[in-house]
Amino acid sequence: MAAITIRDVARLAQVSVATVSRALNGQGHVAEAVRERVAEAARQLQYTPHAGARSLSRRRTNTLGIVLPRLAAGFFHDLLRGMDDAARNADHHLLLAAHHADDDAMLAAMRAMHGRVDGLVVMGNADAALRAGVEEPLLQIGTALSPGAPAVAIDHHAGAMAMVEHLVAIGHQRIAFIAGPSGHAPARERLGGYLEAMARLLPRVEPCVVPGDFDRTSGIRAALTLMGAPELPDAVFAGNDQTALGCLHAFARTGVSVPDSLSVVGYDDTVEAGLATPGLTTMRVDGAELGRRAVRRLLASLGEGGSPAMVVTEALVPTLTVRDSTASRVAAALANAGPQGRRVGGVREAG
Repeated sequence: MAAITIRDVARLAQVSVATVSRALNGQGHVAEAVRERVAEAARQLQYTPHAGARSLSRRRTNTLGIVLPRLAAGFFHDLLRGMDDAARNADHHLLLAAHHADDDAMLAAMRAMHGRVDGLVVMGNADAALRAGVEEPLLQIGTALSPGAPAVAIDHHAGAMAMVEHLVAIGHQRIAFIAGPSGHAPARERLGGYLEAMARLLPRVEPCVVPGDFDRTSGIRAALTLMGAPELPDAVFAGNDQTALGCLHAFARTGVSVPDSLSVVGYDDTVEAGLATPGLTTMRVDGAELGRRAVRRLLASLGEGGSPAMVVTEALVPTLTVRDSTASRVAAALANAGPQGRRVGGVREAG
């Protein structure tokens, strides 16, 4: 049996092919009676518009291009899950590519998607992405964003400040920070947040920054460095969860009790953070919510026929997740204070 075409619908409805196209796509002026007659003809013939032809006539593909550093791993899995949720709810599809931190690969992926997508969401070198010269609307996500370009960002600076504020609130003062790779934008932002919060909340305490590389090995190495100092810190703020897990391993192997001797915190809230012993207090970066916001914002701009906006950057601030790797020094000091109000750990309880 020959496939039913738009011409068959036009013939049965006794209108032109152009009228059928406008009626079914909801575009242009079509009298309501004519629109109903076309819809009834399409139902009788069981006509399904050809997706490719429809996208050509409307200059829309109902597809969004997503270009990320990686497509696997916990955070990127969550990010894509949120993007897919938002896209499916809007009857759109995703076309994916990974650039593995290679600017040339990122540009090649963006250019390969030209004409095949309605807009692009890109995480990577923002300046390079803007130089790609693609015509489709472009939305940046993540960090190290180009000023004045539309973006949905993760405010790692604010997230790190929030973690230091939490540690200070529960009585910690000597807070060491294990940094990440110097060339990594989130690592720089987290270090900046730590330093700013320390200067504001503990101006008389010298910040302690230990080099790291966002992996367990550097966490173990940093923990050993801290144990070799004249005095242990009150708390160790690791730049990410993998580094913190390395710290927990090193402290456990050398008999340093967490959180009795000191608290350890991380950043990212990976699955392993909740499975660690003790459970790791950390900052949660909601990858799924970031993905949903990015796709919704891009789709909103496409619906308006404009660019993704809104040059304002929308920031997503990580949230604190408290587990057993932290303990309140204030509570411990009060519990151990004598009846005469002895000083314990710098805290005095009234007698």
